[in-house]
Amino acid sequence: MLTSYYRSGDAIRSRCVSDIVLTSTLDVPMTSERVLADWQRETSSQLALEPGDVEAMPLARTQVRWPEYKRCVQIMSDWTSSLGLRDVLADSDVALMACRGARYHHDAAQYGDAAFCNLFLSEDKGLDLHFPSTGRRIPLTRGTAVIFDTGQPHAVIRRNSTGFSAADFAPDEDYIQIFLTWELPIEDAHVGRALDVVFDVARSTALQLDEEQLWLNGAPAVLCPESGRWHRPE
Repeated sequence: MLTSYYRSGDAIRSRCVSDIVLTSTLDVPMTSERVLADWQRETSSQLALEPGDVEAMPLARTQVRWPEYKRCVQIMSDWTSSLGLRDVLADSDVALMACRGARYHHDAAQYGDAAFCNLFLSEDKGLDLHFPSTGRRIPLTRGTAVIFDTGQPHAVIRRNSTGFSAADFAPDEDYIQIFLTWELPIEDAHVGRALDVVFDVARSTALQLDEEQLWLNGAPAVLCPESGRWHRPE
């Protein structure tokens, strides 16, 4: 059992980590050639993404240069509303991200108070979003939408791979995925209910901690970035 110890105001609270992944493929518009060229310049010259890197992109420039951006957000908002999340998307921070694959990781040490809500904007490049705890693989195509607990381990790997390997991402091939991401507050009643999150599952331990972290079966654990398997810290 995974337990997320996250900051809530001035205190550290505990909660279970949900293994629920909400997903759909939405009919979002194709990205314009102008914006695609802009993304390509940014990822190659400014970010210089290495295999496994996940980095933020300039969102404001895309908003200005791509009139269909607002339509994408509205389509995403309609989907989240259909899940019972009401206006939570509009009230959450949004960022534009790029990844060239992603090693197995979790984000509970920084975003334990949130769930991630992602909308992928790139075409299918033979990559899957993989959740090793459940074995679930979601093909990443234009319009792939997902909501999942930040504490749930995940990676972006090649579709024919069983784990993450930098060698799978040849420098002369385009494996970059661009996506929008929102941080949904996990303590929002609608978000917590949609992911079936149980709060304050380890009150006594939470009182002894002063920073966010993720524990496995009552003790700290480390995630292997290549396989997604857990092991005890050395």
